[in-house]
Amino acid sequence: MPTHDDWMRQALAEADRAFEEGEVPVGAVIVRDGEVIARGHNRRESRQSPLSHAEIEAIASAAARQKSWRLDECDLYVTLEPCLMCAGAAVQARLRRLVFGCRDPKAGAVRSLYRCAEDARLNHRLDVVEGVLADEAAERLRAFFKRLRGGPDADSGADVL
Repeated sequence: MPTHDDWMRQALAEADRAFEEGEVPVGAVIVRDGEVIARGHNRRESRQSPLSHAEIEAIASAAARQKSWRLDECDLYVTLEPCLMCAGAAVQARLRRLVFGCRDPKAGAVRSLYRCAEDARLNHRLDVVEGVLADEAAERLRAFFKRLRGGPDADSGADVL
């Protein structure tokens, strides 16, 4: 039976696709009944859309495949802690569980800045698992920002972990 690490490796593969496309390397997969039903990676630059985060791409794809916006039997795996928009989308989609890699202290809305996924004031809450393959996820971000800024002494730009 696949583990959180197995599913996160698939999300990391999506992050690698984003990296290859010149996008910030964040990847996501949505799993239902032991099967990946949707994938997504950042496409903000290529689509010139602030909405094209990995999680939003995956959630939209899963909803289309399921023919329902309710994804209550699905789990979202994402390499970086979701931002406020993506955490809100996960709540709105009624996802069962959110599993993420590394924290994002500048924009994370699940643990770092807010706790949207577990806020009792909302009508839905999701189980949260954090830190799955966090080092691997953070390294992709560091490598991307190092390349973007050019050179070995460049600041990573990502305060992750």
